[in-house]
Parts: sequence; structure tokens; C-alpha cells
Amino acid sequence: MPIKTADELYALTKEILLAAGADESNASDVAEHLVSANLSGVDTHGVWHVGGYVKGIQNGDIVPDAHPQIVRESPTSALVSGNWTFGQVAAKYAMSVAIAKARAQNIAIVSLIQSHHIGRLGYYVELATAQNMGAMVWAGGYGEQEPAAVPYGGRTRVLHTNPISIGLPLEPDHPMMFDFATTALSGVKVVNAQRQGKALPPNTIVDKDGKPTTDPNDFFAGGAHIPFGEHKGYGLMMAAEFLGRIFSGANAYADAARGGPIMRHQGVTMIAFRTDLFQTAEQYEKTAREMEQRVHAVPPAPGFQEVLVPGDLEFRTRQTRQREGIPVDDAVWQSLMEAQDSVTQG
Repeated sequence: MPIKTADELYALTKEILLAAGADESNASDVAEHLVSANLSGVDTHGVWHVGGYVKGIQNGDIVPDAHPQIVRESPTSALVSGNWTFGQVAAKYAMSVAIAKARAQNIAIVSLIQSHHIGRLGYYVELATAQNMGAMVWAGGYGEQEPAAVPYGGRTRVLHTNPISIGLPLEPDHPMMFDFATTALSGVKVVNAQRQGKALPPNTIVDKDGKPTTDPNDFFAGGAHIPFGEHKGYGLMMAAEFLGRIFSGANAYADAARGGPIMRHQGVTMIAFRTDLFQTAEQYEKTAREMEQRVHAVPPAPGFQEVLVPGDLEFRTRQTRQREGIPVDDAVWQSLMEAQDSVTQG
């Protein structure tokens, strides 16, 4: 398994994207985002995706040199079109708009339509927490053409992985942050399990008859994801669908020639807000740190070594991988080499 520095992975990823047709700023943004995901330990949303993005450019799903723009706005809101560029570019811009409006008006809401895969949602809330703001991201619409998840109590696919992320500032470069799919597993983990010939954890997917299974092949034979946490995760899954696709009006902006069947109806809603809205920044920081310390002080239950705050794992992994390098799965490295060959030989 190759071990690469963040700079090495960034340079390779940017080189491939530039050769595939991305302009300088777009290639930089996407490469930075993907490597940041790997640094954070979220390898499912890192450079694993480069080959897929190259194919997306080649088949017209992604316009690699397009840039996002505001379709309509008010002092506290905006609708942003990604113009079918990379999702990371469009979502970064949308969150920057939300942050700027929230700084001026205390709170802002921005929806994004017409963009490709936006990657690790936690990245965007971290943009806000780095500026002492809170933020949340809700994404849906992925199941409009190719549903992959059953609703709680159902056996037929109708929804998708519908991710959410919420973050608030805590320590410097270390927010209280979580980012997860509302299905029991992300789609990438099911793909990887099938590729590696491994069983999935119990209670994560069902087969075509709605029966629980651990065989990833059953998913691709008509099975489906299930919501995490039964009816509670299902509730969040529906909230992401309503706030992401329905609230943004993403269906009206779908283009049969762009985005691909999963991203074509994607809608993403971002909310940013000032953490000093109801108290001073110093008071907020003091209370947040006290909560962190109180949770860390809880004695661990049997089988655990310590109690963590959401965001601890990503922060620690970043520190380790910045120091020791990023391990890249052999299959992922091979896919990078193939993507490089496809753009240099084409």
C-alpha cells in the first residue's frame, strides 16, 4: 500500500484534473477537497473519486471549466447554480455565500442545484467553523432516478444515502462536527466490500425481498440500503430529502445531459449562523470548551478506551497523516494511475 504525503496526492490529483479539462482554480479546489478527505480519514470521499470524475468529464456529466453563480438572492438567502461543474467547487462557493451573508445578517440559508458530487459534507461546515460560525448541510435528490434505500418498514427502493453535516466551533482547527449518510452505510463502503469480497456488518442492507443480509452482492441484485437507527435515521433521511431536493426546487433544474442519474436531481441546502448571536464570542467559547471537557471526563464503558466528541477522530487522523503520510489502498492507487493514463494518452 503506497504512503503519500498530502502534497504528493494534491499534485497528482490536480495534474490529472487539469489534463482532463479542468481549469486551474477548479482543479485546485477539487484536489484540495479530496486530499483533505483522505487526511481526515474519510477515504471513501477522497482521491478514490478521481477516476469517476474523469469519466464524468469524458461523458459530459461534468463541465470541468464551468463556475457556479447566484441565480437569485436576498440579504439572507441565495439559490446557487453550479452550472454542472465539480460539486466541490460549487458547494464551496455556496457555503462562502452563506458565510458572507450570515456575517452581515446573523444567519443565512443557501441552496445549491445543478452540480456534481459534492464530496465530504464536513468540509463545508468546517469552512464556517474556521470563521467562528455554525453551519449545517442537508443533501438529497439522489434517488429520483436511481433510488438505493428503502424507507423504514418498506422493501422497495425509493430514497438514497442523503447525507447531513452539522458543525460548531470548539478548538482551533477542531470543531464539534459530524458528517454521515442517513443510511447505515455509505454507498462507497458497499462497493468496496463487494470488490474486496468481504461481508458487510449486520443490519446495514437488505436483499431484493427486504430481508437483512450481509452479502454486498445482494445489494447489486436488487437489494437496498436501510436507514441507520431505524425510524430515527429514516426521519433524518426524509428531512434531508425535503431540505435538499424539495426545498431547493432541484427537479426544475435537472438536465438530461448533465450530472448523471444520481446527481442530476441533487439539491443541497446550507445554513450558516453566527455563534455570537445571543452571547459574546467569549461566552460561547467558554461554554463550548466546558462541554467538551465534561464529555471527555466521562469514564469509558467496557470495550472503550475513552469518550470522544464528534470531530475528534477527524482531527486526530489529520494530525497523524500530516505527520506520517496518507495510506492509499492499492486499488485506489491503481485507479489513479489509470485515470492519469486515460487523460495523457487521450
